[in-house]
Amino acid sequence: MRRPEPLPAPAEEPEQIVSDASRPRKGRFAAASERNLSDDAGRDDEPTQQAADAGADSITEALDGVHVEAADAPVRSSDVWRAARARRKALRAEIRRFTQRSRRRRIIVWGSIGAVVALVLGSVIAAYSPLFAVEEITVAGAKTVDAATVQEALADQLGSPLALVDASAVRSALMEFPMIESYALEARPPHELLVRIVERTPIGVIRSDAGYTLVDAAGVVLATTPKQPEGQPRLAISEGTDSGAFRSAGLVIRSLPADLRAKIVEVRASSADDVTLKLADGKSIIWGSEKQSVEKAEVLVKLIAAVPEGRSFDVSSPTAAVVR
Repeated sequence: MRRPEPLPAPAEEPEQIVSDASRPRKGRFAAASERNLSDDAGRDDEPTQQAADAGADSITEALDGVHVEAADAPVRSSDVWRAARARRKALRAEIRRFTQRSRRRRIIVWGSIGAVVALVLGSVIAAYSPLFAVEEITVAGAKTVDAATVQEALADQLGSPLALVDASAVRSALMEFPMIESYALEARPPHELLVRIVERTPIGVIRSDAGYTLVDAAGVVLATTPKQPEGQPRLAISEGTDSGAFRSAGLVIRSLPADLRAKIVEVRASSADDVTLKLADGKSIIWGSEKQSVEKAEVLVKLIAAVPEGRSFDVSSPTAAVVR
Protein backbone atom coordinates (compact mmCIF):
# COMPACT_ATOMS: atom_id res chain seq x y z
CA MET A 1 0.00 0.00 0.00
CA ARG A 2 1.23 3.53 -1.02
CA ARG A 3 2.21 5.98 1.80
CA PRO A 4 0.46 9.41 1.70
CA GLU A 5 2.54 12.55 1.26
CA PRO A 6 2.85 14.91 4.33
CA LEU A 7 0.86 18.19 4.36
CA PRO A 8 2.82 21.54 4.14
CA ALA A 9 3.12 23.68 7.27
CA PRO A 10 0.71 26.66 7.12
CA ALA A 11 2.65 29.21 9.18
CA GLU A 12 6.19 28.96 7.91
CA GLU A 13 7.54 28.62 4.48
CA PRO A 14 9.93 25.78 4.10
CA GLU A 15 13.50 26.74 3.53
CA GLN A 16 14.74 25.83 0.20
CA ILE A 17 17.68 23.70 0.78
CA VAL A 18 19.78 23.22 -2.17
CA SER A 19 21.90 20.24 -1.96
CA ASP A 20 25.21 19.93 -3.47
CA ALA A 21 23.74 17.41 -5.76
CA SER A 22 21.16 19.85 -7.17
CA ARG A 23 23.76 22.53 -7.89
CA PRO A 24 25.12 22.59 -11.38
CA ARG A 25 28.55 21.29 -11.64
CA LYS A 26 31.26 23.62 -12.88
CA GLY A 27 34.18 22.66 -14.88
CA ARG A 28 37.69 23.81 -14.49
CA PHE A 29 37.08 26.66 -16.96
CA ALA A 30 34.05 27.94 -15.09
CA ALA A 31 35.85 27.80 -11.75
CA ALA A 32 38.75 29.73 -13.13
CA SER A 33 36.46 32.36 -14.62
CA GLU A 34 34.72 32.74 -11.29
CA ARG A 35 38.02 33.27 -9.53
CA ASN A 36 39.09 35.84 -12.14
CA LEU A 37 35.84 37.76 -11.89
CA SER A 38 36.06 37.89 -8.10
CA ASP A 39 39.64 39.17 -8.30
CA ASP A 40 38.67 41.88 -10.83
CA ALA A 41 35.77 42.97 -8.68
CA GLY A 42 38.06 43.30 -5.69
CA ARG A 43 40.51 45.37 -7.67
CA ASP A 44 37.76 47.67 -9.07
CA ASP A 45 36.30 48.30 -5.61
CA GLU A 46 39.65 49.36 -4.16
CA PRO A 47 39.83 52.95 -5.67
CA THR A 48 36.17 53.61 -4.93
CA GLN A 49 36.66 52.66 -1.31
CA GLN A 50 39.75 54.86 -1.07
CA ALA A 51 37.85 57.90 -2.54
CA ALA A 52 35.03 57.36 -0.10
CA ASP A 53 37.47 57.20 2.80
CA ALA A 54 39.20 60.43 1.60
CA GLY A 55 35.85 62.30 1.28
CA ALA A 56 34.86 61.24 4.75
CA ASP A 57 38.17 62.45 6.12
CA SER A 58 37.77 65.89 4.45
CA ILE A 59 34.24 66.28 5.74
CA THR A 60 35.46 65.40 9.21
CA GLU A 61 38.25 67.97 9.01
CA ALA A 62 35.80 70.65 7.81
CA LEU A 63 33.42 69.89 10.61
CA ASP A 64 36.16 70.00 13.23
CA GLY A 65 36.13 73.88 13.16
CA VAL A 66 32.37 74.18 13.30
CA HIS A 67 30.82 74.55 16.68
CA VAL A 68 27.55 72.72 16.62
CA GLU A 69 25.27 73.14 19.54
CA ALA A 70 22.50 70.88 20.47
CA ALA A 71 19.01 71.93 19.48
CA ASP A 72 17.88 71.90 23.04
CA ALA A 73 20.84 74.01 24.32
CA PRO A 74 19.78 77.23 26.20
CA VAL A 75 20.07 80.62 24.32
CA ARG A 76 22.54 82.95 25.98
CA SER A 77 22.14 86.76 26.19
CA SER A 78 25.46 87.28 24.39
CA ASP A 79 24.12 85.33 21.43
CA VAL A 80 20.99 87.48 21.36
CA TRP A 81 23.11 90.64 21.56
CA ARG A 82 25.37 89.48 18.71
CA ALA A 83 22.38 88.61 16.57
CA ALA A 84 20.75 92.00 17.22
CA ARG A 85 23.98 93.82 16.41
CA ALA A 86 24.37 91.84 13.17
CA ARG A 87 20.79 92.68 12.25
CA ARG A 88 21.35 96.38 12.93
CA LYS A 89 24.52 96.40 10.85
CA ALA A 90 22.74 94.71 7.97
CA LEU A 91 19.85 97.19 8.25
CA ARG A 92 22.23 100.16 8.24
CA ALA A 93 24.03 98.78 5.22
CA GLU A 94 20.75 98.44 3.34
CA ILE A 95 19.70 101.98 4.29
CA ARG A 96 23.02 103.38 3.11
CA ARG A 97 22.72 101.51 -0.15
CA PHE A 98 19.21 102.74 -0.88
CA THR A 99 19.88 106.36 0.21
CA GLN A 100 23.25 106.76 -1.49
CA ARG A 101 21.92 109.03 -4.27
CA SER A 102 19.99 111.31 -1.94
CA ARG A 103 22.97 111.55 0.42
CA ARG A 104 25.23 112.49 -2.48
CA ARG A 105 22.73 115.15 -3.58
CA ARG A 106 22.55 116.56 -0.05
CA ILE A 107 26.32 116.65 0.15
CA ILE A 108 26.50 118.64 -3.10
CA VAL A 109 23.79 121.08 -2.01
CA TRP A 110 25.19 121.69 1.44
CA GLY A 111 28.71 121.91 0.05
CA SER A 112 27.61 124.62 -2.40
CA ILE A 113 25.79 126.52 0.34
CA GLY A 114 28.83 126.27 2.58
CA ALA A 115 31.10 127.58 -0.18
CA VAL A 116 28.81 130.56 -0.82
CA VAL A 117 28.55 131.34 2.90
CA ALA A 118 32.31 131.09 3.28
CA LEU A 119 32.82 133.40 0.32
CA VAL A 120 30.36 135.98 1.67
CA LEU A 121 31.83 135.84 5.16
CA GLY A 122 35.34 136.14 3.77
CA SER A 123 34.35 139.14 1.65
CA VAL A 124 32.64 140.84 4.59
CA ILE A 125 35.57 140.22 6.90
CA ALA A 126 38.02 141.49 4.29
CA ALA A 127 35.87 144.56 3.53
CA TYR A 128 35.69 145.55 7.19
CA SER A 129 39.38 144.93 7.81
CA PRO A 130 42.22 147.47 7.52
CA LEU A 131 43.28 145.71 4.32
CA PHE A 132 40.70 147.85 2.48
CA ALA A 133 41.24 151.16 4.23
CA VAL A 134 40.75 154.47 2.41
CA GLU A 135 44.07 155.88 1.29
CA GLU A 136 42.99 158.03 -1.65
CA ILE A 137 39.93 160.25 -2.29
CA THR A 138 39.11 161.13 -5.91
CA VAL A 139 36.59 163.83 -6.87
CA ALA A 140 34.86 163.58 -10.26
CA GLY A 141 32.49 166.07 -11.92
CA ALA A 142 33.93 169.22 -10.33
CA LYS A 143 33.89 172.23 -12.66
CA THR A 144 33.20 175.25 -10.54
CA VAL A 145 34.02 173.63 -7.22
CA ASP A 146 37.69 173.15 -6.36
CA ALA A 147 38.35 169.38 -6.21
CA ALA A 148 41.31 169.81 -3.85
CA THR A 149 39.08 171.68 -1.39
CA VAL A 150 36.57 168.84 -1.46
CA GLN A 151 39.31 166.28 -0.82
CA GLU A 152 40.54 168.30 2.13
CA ALA A 153 37.02 168.46 3.57
CA LEU A 154 36.78 164.66 3.40
CA ALA A 155 40.24 163.98 4.82
CA ASP A 156 38.79 162.57 8.05
CA GLN A 157 37.68 159.49 6.12
CA LEU A 158 41.25 158.47 5.36
CA GLY A 159 42.17 155.28 7.16
CA SER A 160 38.59 154.08 7.52
CA PRO A 161 37.60 150.76 5.87
CA LEU A 162 35.77 151.32 2.60
CA ALA A 163 32.67 149.60 3.99
CA LEU A 164 32.68 151.84 7.07
CA VAL A 165 32.87 155.25 5.40
CA ASP A 166 30.64 157.61 7.42
CA ALA A 167 27.97 158.74 4.94
CA SER A 168 26.54 161.33 7.36
CA ALA A 169 29.97 162.89 7.88
CA VAL A 170 30.47 163.06 4.12
CA ARG A 171 27.08 164.72 3.67
CA SER A 172 27.84 167.29 6.36
CA ALA A 173 31.17 168.10 4.74
CA LEU A 174 29.71 168.49 1.24
CA MET A 175 26.87 170.73 2.47
CA GLU A 176 29.52 173.42 2.91
CA PHE A 177 29.68 173.66 -0.89
CA PRO A 178 26.50 175.32 -2.21
CA MET A 179 27.43 174.54 -5.81
CA ILE A 180 27.15 170.78 -5.18
CA GLU A 181 23.61 169.68 -5.98
CA SER A 182 24.08 165.94 -5.45
CA TYR A 183 26.84 163.40 -4.99
CA ALA A 184 27.50 159.67 -4.99
CA LEU A 185 30.15 157.60 -3.22
CA GLU A 186 31.84 154.71 -4.96
CA ALA A 187 34.29 152.35 -3.28
CA ARG A 188 37.12 151.17 -5.47
CA PRO A 189 39.06 148.46 -3.67
CA PRO A 190 41.55 148.23 -2.30
CA HIS A 191 42.11 151.85 -1.18
CA GLU A 192 40.25 154.41 -3.33
CA LEU A 193 37.07 156.31 -2.49
CA LEU A 194 35.50 158.02 -5.50
CA VAL A 195 33.16 160.99 -4.96
CA ARG A 196 31.02 161.86 -7.99
CA ILE A 197 29.42 165.29 -7.66
CA VAL A 198 26.80 167.08 -9.73
CA GLU A 199 27.10 170.83 -9.59
CA ARG A 200 24.16 173.19 -9.54
CA THR A 201 23.44 175.12 -12.70
CA PRO A 202 23.02 178.84 -11.99
CA ILE A 203 20.29 180.55 -14.00
CA GLY A 204 21.06 184.16 -13.12
CA VAL A 205 21.55 186.76 -10.45
CA ILE A 206 19.10 188.68 -8.33
CA ARG A 207 20.10 192.23 -7.50
CA SER A 208 19.68 193.32 -3.88
CA ASP A 209 21.21 195.71 -1.40
CA ALA A 210 23.91 193.13 -0.60
CA GLY A 211 24.95 192.94 -4.26
CA TYR A 212 24.28 190.28 -6.87
CA THR A 213 23.08 186.91 -5.57
CA LEU A 214 23.70 183.93 -7.84
CA VAL A 215 20.87 181.36 -7.72
CA ASP A 216 19.94 178.13 -9.46
CA ALA A 217 16.58 176.93 -10.78
CA ALA A 218 15.51 175.85 -7.28
CA GLY A 219 16.25 179.28 -5.80
CA VAL A 220 19.30 178.05 -3.86
CA VAL A 221 21.79 180.82 -3.23
CA LEU A 222 25.13 179.85 -4.68
CA ALA A 223 27.15 183.00 -4.12
CA THR A 224 26.84 186.72 -3.47
CA THR A 225 29.18 189.18 -5.14
CA PRO A 226 29.29 193.00 -5.25
CA LYS A 227 29.48 192.95 -9.03
CA GLN A 228 27.39 191.06 -11.55
CA PRO A 229 29.14 187.84 -12.67
CA GLU A 230 29.87 187.62 -16.37
CA GLY A 231 27.60 185.41 -18.43
CA GLN A 232 24.79 185.45 -15.84
CA PRO A 233 21.52 187.26 -16.73
CA ARG A 234 19.60 189.46 -14.32
CA LEU A 235 16.42 187.96 -12.97
CA ALA A 236 13.44 190.24 -12.56
CA ILE A 237 10.87 188.01 -10.88
CA SER A 238 8.03 189.90 -9.24
CA GLU A 239 6.90 187.14 -6.84
CA GLY A 240 10.26 185.95 -5.48
CA THR A 241 12.14 182.64 -5.67
CA ASP A 242 9.31 180.58 -4.16
CA SER A 243 6.77 181.52 -6.82
CA GLY A 244 5.58 179.68 -9.89
CA ALA A 245 6.93 182.51 -12.05
CA PHE A 246 10.48 181.87 -10.78
CA ARG A 247 10.15 178.13 -11.30
CA SER A 248 8.86 178.62 -14.85
CA ALA A 249 11.68 181.08 -15.67
CA GLY A 250 14.29 178.64 -14.35
CA LEU A 251 12.99 175.80 -16.54
CA VAL A 252 13.01 178.07 -19.59
CA ILE A 253 16.62 179.14 -19.04
CA ARG A 254 17.82 175.55 -18.55
CA SER A 255 16.14 174.43 -21.79
CA LEU A 256 17.96 177.00 -23.96
CA PRO A 257 20.96 176.03 -26.12
CA ALA A 258 24.30 177.08 -24.67
CA ASP A 259 25.08 179.63 -27.44
CA LEU A 260 21.66 181.26 -27.16
CA ARG A 261 21.75 181.25 -23.40
CA ALA A 262 25.08 183.10 -23.41
CA LYS A 263 23.38 186.01 -25.26
CA ILE A 264 20.62 186.54 -22.65
CA VAL A 265 21.13 189.52 -20.34
CA GLU A 266 17.74 189.69 -18.62
CA VAL A 267 14.82 187.43 -17.74
CA ARG A 268 11.45 188.82 -16.65
CA ALA A 269 8.40 186.95 -15.38
CA SER A 270 5.23 188.28 -13.75
CA SER A 271 3.54 184.86 -13.80
CA ALA A 272 4.22 181.28 -14.84
CA ASP A 273 2.80 181.96 -18.33
CA ASP A 274 4.55 185.28 -18.94
CA VAL A 275 8.30 184.72 -19.34
CA THR A 276 10.18 187.28 -21.43
CA LEU A 277 13.84 187.16 -22.44
CA LYS A 278 16.09 190.01 -23.53
CA LEU A 279 19.21 189.47 -25.65
CA ALA A 280 22.43 191.47 -25.51
CA ASP A 281 21.66 193.20 -28.85
CA GLY A 282 18.36 194.49 -27.49
CA LYS A 283 16.06 191.91 -29.11
CA SER A 284 13.02 190.82 -27.05
CA ILE A 285 11.67 187.28 -26.95
CA ILE A 286 8.17 186.52 -25.72
CA TRP A 287 8.38 182.98 -24.46
CA GLY A 288 5.20 182.40 -22.52
CA SER A 289 5.16 179.33 -20.21
CA GLU A 290 7.81 176.64 -19.80
CA LYS A 291 5.74 174.19 -21.88
CA GLN A 292 7.23 173.05 -25.21
CA SER A 293 10.45 174.87 -24.38
CA VAL A 294 12.54 172.60 -26.62
CA GLU A 295 10.33 173.27 -29.67
CA LYS A 296 10.28 176.99 -28.90
CA ALA A 297 14.09 177.10 -28.72
CA GLU A 298 14.41 175.38 -32.11
CA VAL A 299 11.91 177.78 -33.72
CA LEU A 300 13.63 180.80 -32.17
CA VAL A 301 17.06 179.83 -33.50
CA LYS A 302 15.61 179.45 -37.03
CA LEU A 303 13.76 182.77 -36.82
CA ILE A 304 16.82 184.71 -35.68
CA ALA A 305 18.85 183.18 -38.53
CA ALA A 306 16.11 183.90 -41.09
CA VAL A 307 15.18 187.42 -39.88
CA PRO A 308 18.30 188.89 -38.23
CA GLU A 309 16.83 192.42 -38.32
CA GLY A 310 13.82 191.46 -36.24
CA ARG A 311 13.49 193.18 -32.89
CA SER A 312 10.80 191.07 -31.27
CA PHE A 313 10.13 187.34 -31.54
CA ASP A 314 6.98 185.74 -30.14
CA VAL A 315 7.37 181.97 -29.76
CA SER A 316 4.71 181.46 -27.11
CA SER A 317 3.00 179.29 -29.73
CA PRO A 318 5.79 177.48 -31.61
CA THR A 319 3.48 176.53 -34.49
CA ALA A 320 2.50 180.18 -35.08
CA ALA A 321 5.60 182.24 -34.26
CA VAL A 322 5.53 185.98 -34.90
CA VAL A 323 8.42 188.32 -35.79
CA ARG A 324 8.13 192.05 -35.43
